[in-house]
Amino acid sequence: MVGTSQLLARAECAAGEVVLRRRGEILELMVNGAFAMDTTDVSTEVLLATEGLQRHPRPKRVLVGGLGLGFTTRAVLADPRVGHVDVVELAEPLVHWSRTGLVPELSGIEGERCTMHSGDIARVLGGEGPAGPWDLILLDVDNGPDFLVHAPNARLYAADQLELTASRLSEGGLLGIWSSHLAPSLLANLRSIDPGARESRHTVDRDGRTLEYAIYWARKPARVRDLVARSAWR
Repeated sequence: MVGTSQLLARAECAAGEVVLRRRGEILELMVNGAFAMDTTDVSTEVLLATEGLQRHPRPKRVLVGGLGLGFTTRAVLADPRVGHVDVVELAEPLVHWSRTGLVPELSGIEGERCTMHSGDIARVLGGEGPAGPWDLILLDVDNGPDFLVHAPNARLYAADQLELTASRLSEGGLLGIWSSHLAPSLLANLRSIDPGARESRHTVDRDGRTLEYAIYWARKPARVRDLVARSAWR
């Protein structure tokens, strides 16, 4: 990318240092010294929402793990079938900057149909904070299991945590997980819960390179019950 970088905001939080900066028309998000995302191409973030909405006939309640720059949540809210969205973001400054309208990309998201929560999505899935069940759970809290920005997020992709996450879905509910790379181990873990779990691949041309992203989908199988009721957060 070319152009002068303009620092918009910097703050410390549980996730580390969170930085928003603008380079020309591009908004960039850095977390704990690592590149998290920017607005160069947000097509796969939007696809996480639109594909999930297409795959579910009645997505009334949606949980989005990771606010990021807001593109997934905005795409969810664009569907009139959605009655309410809970957004859980570990980096509290992002929630604050969204509420205060620091930049247009993050402004105006929270409202009658959307509530933002500052916290750890793993704890929410474990029963803390907003209560489920949700018809659709969309997770984009990191780059996927193999290129983590926040190391503790590794637990989100483990088989036992994925089973717990599936238990937070309503009957027939759908789980979608965004990844910056193909993650066969994640697909295998999901198939231990739902044999019909699938991988959706998406190619993006960025900065002269062709990148392959993936979104992983699994439904709540009949055998998964409410594990939250019988498992305390540890």
